[in-house]
Amino acid sequence: MRARLLRRFKNDKKYKVRRRVFSFSLFLAAVIGAVALGNRLTINSTQDEPASVKPLSAKPPVVSQTEVTIQTESIPEIPKPEIPYPTADASTVQFADDVTSEYAVLVDVSSNKILAQRNSSARIYPASLTKVMTLIIAAEKATDTEKTFTMTNEIIDPLVRQDATRAGFEDGEAVKIIDMMYGAILPSGADATVGLAKALCGSESAFVELMNEKAKALGLKDTHFVNTSGLHDSEHYSTPEDMAVILEYAMKNELCRKILSTYQYTTSPTPQHPNGILLESTMFSRMYGTEVENVTILGGKMGYTDEAGNCLASFAVKNGKEYVAVTTKGSGKYAPIFDSFKIYGNYIDHAQVAGAG
Repeated sequence: MRARLLRRFKNDKKYKVRRRVFSFSLFLAAVIGAVALGNRLTINSTQDEPASVKPLSAKPPVVSQTEVTIQTESIPEIPKPEIPYPTADASTVQFADDVTSEYAVLVDVSSNKILAQRNSSARIYPASLTKVMTLIIAAEKATDTEKTFTMTNEIIDPLVRQDATRAGFEDGEAVKIIDMMYGAILPSGADATVGLAKALCGSESAFVELMNEKAKALGLKDTHFVNTSGLHDSEHYSTPEDMAVILEYAMKNELCRKILSTYQYTTSPTPQHPNGILLESTMFSRMYGTEVENVTILGGKMGYTDEAGNCLASFAVKNGKEYVAVTTKGSGKYAPIFDSFKIYGNYIDHAQVAGAG
């Protein structure tokens, strides 16, 4: 009886279906197990490989934005000075009593060697020697020196109250950029320097920013400008060495060199000045430039304030070589002139130095 029931159950359709399902489940489980085992083997094999042979398809590690910035940020390069700074050595001498200015330096332009000095790295007030830097910025900033700028009483009146030296431009006068450049250097006109600043930069303060930027570019050690003219301010200062670098740089600019070497210049005619204004160099009005044997003083700029004393920055040639001399805190109107004669005459060749310590 039981045998017949079992044969009947086996022949039942539902039994056959269940048997097939059970068999398929066993097969599927076996396949899944084999795949899992294969993956484990693959992973273990990859981890054991050296880094150099890892698959190229591997993703790079995730790096945060902060880390990217740190990794790619470069340290800004400190700009090199546009000309070498003058240096002293064992052969540099001290000026003797024949040079009366309290601060002075003589530099050989070809080597930037300090040949002689007195307190040459001390902080001084540069007075109108400032205008050499003003000329440099104007020459480099101006794209058309024939353009005109209208002078105003807003510029002139404060300068009159400060008793500043002026070139003589008048309110409402349309003045060419080139005329203001000569006006700044030859008669040392503060009206010209402020006019240049407003014409080229819109304001004196913006122009002064360029002057201080140039001072940094030249590698100056102790110079800071507050205005374009050199009118006294306790925060407006330089050193004889720094001023020598400024003048040496100006000498390399063709226009600056020409203006600094000019004795007289007449500005363009205007309704206010139908014949122009005759401008005269304050330096060349006190010397010819050929007073020293075998030396020609080619150009320069004088300056004066009560605090700065009488100053002169000049450049000269002897036997085909050029030199720069800067003197400040002179005790009289002609002190810088006579000091420059002594410096170029006695200190270029050390054999001629008298009483140097």
